[in-house]
Amino acid sequence: MKQIWNQTAEELKQKFGVREDGLTTAEVERIRMEKGENVLEEGKKKSVLQVFLEQFCDLLVIILMIAASISFVSGNTESTIVILLVLIMNAILGTAQHVKAEKSLESLKQLSSPNAKVMRNGTVIEIPSREVVPGDIVMLEAGDMIVADGRILNNFSLQVNESSLTGESTNVDKSDMVLEEPEVALAERVNMVYSGSLVTYGRAKVLITATGMETELGKIASLMNRAKERKTPLQESLDAFSAKLAILIMIISGLVFGLCLYRKMELLDSMMFAVALAVAAIPEALSSIVTIVQAFGTQKMARENAIIKDLKAVESLGCVSVICSDKTGTLTQNKMTVQKVYVNGIVQNPSEVDMSKQTSRYLMYNAVLNNDSSIVDGKGIGDPTEYALLEMFPNVKNIANVMKKNANAELQAASVKTTNENFVTTAPYQVLRNAMQRLEEVPFDSDRKLMSSKYQLDNKSIVFTKGALDVLLERCFSIQYEDGVRPMTDKEKEKILAQNQNFSENGLRVLAFVYKESNETLSVQTEYGYTFLGLIAMVDPPRPESMQAVADAKMAGIRPVMITGDHKITAVAIAKQIGIFEEGDMAVTGMELDAMSEEELDKNITKISVYARVSPENKIRIVESWQKRGNIVSMTGDGVNDAPALKKADIGVAMGITGTEVSKDAAAMILSDDNFATIIKAVANGRNVYRNIKNAILFLLSGNMAGILSVLCTSLAGLPVPFAPVHLLFMNLLTDSLPAIAIGMEPADDNLLKEKPRKTSEGILTKDFLTAIGVQGALIAVATMIAYFSGLQTDAKMASTMAFATLTLARLFHGFNCRSNSSIFKIGLMTNKYTIGAFFAGIAFLALVLFVPFLQGVFEISTLYSIKLIQIVVLAFMPTVVIQTAKSIDDKK
Repeated sequence: MKQIWNQTAEELKQKFGVREDGLTTAEVERIRMEKGENVLEEGKKKSVLQVFLEQFCDLLVIILMIAASISFVSGNTESTIVILLVLIMNAILGTAQHVKAEKSLESLKQLSSPNAKVMRNGTVIEIPSREVVPGDIVMLEAGDMIVADGRILNNFSLQVNESSLTGESTNVDKSDMVLEEPEVALAERVNMVYSGSLVTYGRAKVLITATGMETELGKIASLMNRAKERKTPLQESLDAFSAKLAILIMIISGLVFGLCLYRKMELLDSMMFAVALAVAAIPEALSSIVTIVQAFGTQKMARENAIIKDLKAVESLGCVSVICSDKTGTLTQNKMTVQKVYVNGIVQNPSEVDMSKQTSRYLMYNAVLNNDSSIVDGKGIGDPTEYALLEMFPNVKNIANVMKKNANAELQAASVKTTNENFVTTAPYQVLRNAMQRLEEVPFDSDRKLMSSKYQLDNKSIVFTKGALDVLLERCFSIQYEDGVRPMTDKEKEKILAQNQNFSENGLRVLAFVYKESNETLSVQTEYGYTFLGLIAMVDPPRPESMQAVADAKMAGIRPVMITGDHKITAVAIAKQIGIFEEGDMAVTGMELDAMSEEELDKNITKISVYARVSPENKIRIVESWQKRGNIVSMTGDGVNDAPALKKADIGVAMGITGTEVSKDAAAMILSDDNFATIIKAVANGRNVYRNIKNAILFLLSGNMAGILSVLCTSLAGLPVPFAPVHLLFMNLLTDSLPAIAIGMEPADDNLLKEKPRKTSEGILTKDFLTAIGVQGALIAVATMIAYFSGLQTDAKMASTMAFATLTLARLFHGFNCRSNSSIFKIGLMTNKYTIGAFFAGIAFLALVLFVPFLQGVFEISTLYSIKLIQIVVLAFMPTVVIQTAKSIDDKK
């Protein structure tokens, strides 16, 4: 039996029931019902029960479970039930967050999964990879990730990296020839392509022969299983903090327990003191709150067009100090528009180019035919420079008349007659392409900076080539004018170069167009001996928001650097417009960078604002040089050759619209709008997420510190315990959680971009942060103990009730203190309405405990009279008055 690689293209088309114009919609649906979607089965996931039980494996939770056991032994059943209920609620919350995170991860995989260009119903369309079915005809080009196994029907210098299957890192040259051997090793099946491989060069038309788990990749691994969940640096830091806190709690609780026994207290009473202290110290909701705040942060970024693939990028964004940005599409609109055409020795607007003149006609044919882009439903598909040429084509002079007039010449050569009807209904560029069959081609690549293709024109084999002028001009032996072909003299070269210089100085991107008559096989070696046709100059104007984004980056202490494949003069012109290039800055080309030693680059790196005509190796050198100086570097990119630099950078940023699947795979963040301003928004969001988490931690730990100090104070004084464990759990998990989450929702402010980037080595628990925890905790503890001693004049139960109510209410007020380093008068009370909602929700919970008879019994609450309630409110509010006064004084400095 013949294998796929043994069969001819016609045999395979017959086998899969497919035609040149691809499958129909009905055929696709039938095949999908039979074969399923083009997805790989995932590995076994943890069950919901497993995830739920894992929530009880945390050291702090184990301490609480021990506390519940002690409460039960001491006869305090209500307290035990409440502790267990709270732990179960916390476990349910953690499980729900895990399930939600898995769903988010799945959505993200779908967002970042490859697309494929397929022929369906006679039209090339772009579809998600999961919709590809066996029998589809797929168009591949450099930068694409191959989404299913297939047989090559037409090959145009295709090269593929199959390291994900073979382990060989070298690119494989592909072919469309039939292999005769019945058994061929996978690495030697040169007429096949496989899912998970990367197209690194050339183009091809491929018939899909296997999808999903039937692919070679599906037999050995699942692509999705490569996405391993990793803890972020912040999570690791918090885990370490929790472990240290647990050890400290056990030591202090042990000392308090021993002290109580030394004072001849009952064993169970001593244990209850120790339990109360442990419960007071543990920030039970901390892990869940950090997760929730991070989730809100990443969702906000996604709404603002920044899709975070790697969670650590959220934190690292706040540390970014250098952004190396591509120019095209990121700083500019990625909407190339032809501005000027240089042909027949003069500069013209596109509408002035006359197709009735041969030089202009050949120039337009070169622009349209020697071009791999297309326009579908008004949207350009392919390289923006190329579809700008297609958009220009309908606007040139005499286009319709010339194409109809030449129906018996160029157009009839392909046995296609252009009628009035189909010229109106079909795009002019498509009419021309339908008429002119491409005979041979050498695709564009960044090393040659050229693209060539051969056509039959005027009964001659004509090679059209376009590319960089600095490469092509030296390969031209002549120049064409309307009155004939002239030799390419030094004077002619100077004239062309002067015009190119003029275009470049005005920020225009220039493409050169040449041609030759040739009967030899087209290859890289034959791209010489041309006749010069002209130049087409385009502009990709800066995005309106780029200038402000660059200014914001500089204000934030971030150095913006432009890295582009454009001409240096063009790059500098754009960089000056948007503020990246300033007086005294340097601009260097890739060749100039290659000539620099490491010492020279390290010396000049802070002065260089623009890099032009760079290679992938150049980009890596630039990133490494900045990193050696201790900078956190973000690098943007969209091409295959950008992938190494994206991986090397601290934050690789891929373009969601123009980016290749290779670049998206290598990046930590994807910009769905390809906009530089979005990076600055993401930096601000990253800083805000970190700040909000830090403020939420300050709120939780300072409140817990107040509880610890209160328990220690009564313990050392030999007084009754001020809180039952259930009181502290109530505060930590109900009245504290909502304000902490609300603090995590605090909106970003302008000051975030006025601060310098945070150092990655800087931990959360700095000296100033610990001082704030101690001072604010002490203030709340003082108010709590005053209330305690006031209640103690009645009895121990009233003392406990007043201490509990005062500490709870003080912590609710304290939520407003922890929103910002500035006073509430400066940031505004209503700028974060979540904190208002959290405050009143906490008041409602507290009121239920204080005034509902059943809950009074569960929480051991005494009935409070008006005077006691007034004392509680005044005392609870006093720490906030002191803290806000201090912040107001700081605001005026």
